[in-house]
Amino acid sequence: QFYKSTSLINKEKFLKPLVLSNKTLHQRPLSSRMGCEVKSEAAGKIRGKLPYYAEGLVVKGFGRGSKELGFPTANFEEKVIDELPEELTSGIYWGYAQLQNSPVYGMVMSIGWNPFYNNEKRTMETHILHHFDGDLYGEHLKVIIVNYIRPELNFPDLQALKDAIANDISVSKKEMEMEQYQKFTSDKFFTSQ
Repeated sequence: QFYKSTSLINKEKFLKPLVLSNKTLHQRPLSSRMGCEVKSEAAGKIRGKLPYYAEGLVVKGFGRGSKELGFPTANFEEKVIDELPEELTSGIYWGYAQLQNSPVYGMVMSIGWNPFYNNEKRTMETHILHHFDGDLYGEHLKVIIVNYIRPELNFPDLQALKDAIANDISVSKKEMEMEQYQKFTSDKFFTSQ
C-alpha cells in the first residue's frame, strides 16, 4: 500500500539507488546506459503514468542545489509530493515548468531520497533550465513531467554527482528538441490560471 504521508513512506517500495564508482561512471556516457533506453518493468510502469501534471508552492529545500552543486532547484511543498502516483518512483525525469506569469521552460527533476545526502524525506526538486535572479520561495510552480531519464543513484563523490546532473540536463535538452514533445510547451495546463 502507498502511504499518503511522506514520513510513513516505506523507502524499500521505491527503486533502490545504485552505487557507481568513478571508473564505472566514466566508461561510457550515462545516456547510453541509463537514458531513455531503460528497458525494465519499473521504467515501463513509470512511463505509463507520463505525462504527469503537478503544481504547488515552491518551498525552501536543503540549500545545496545552488551553493554546493551549481544547479539551483525549486522544491515542491510536501502535499504535492504526497500526491505522486506510486509508479513515479525515485529517479530523474525531464519535462516543462512554469512559474506564475513566466514563460514555459524546460526542466529536469529529481524525485526521491537523494542517497548521496542520505535524505530522510522524499523530495521533488525541479531544476528549471533558465537563470532566475533571487530565490523562488512562495512562487506557484506548474510542471509537466514528460519522460524518465534514469533511476536515482548514489555517487562516490560530489564531482561524480555533478557530472551526472550535467549529463541529465544534456539528455533532457536533446529530447526537448524532438517534435513530438513540443506540444507540451503550449499545453492548456500552462495557459490556464
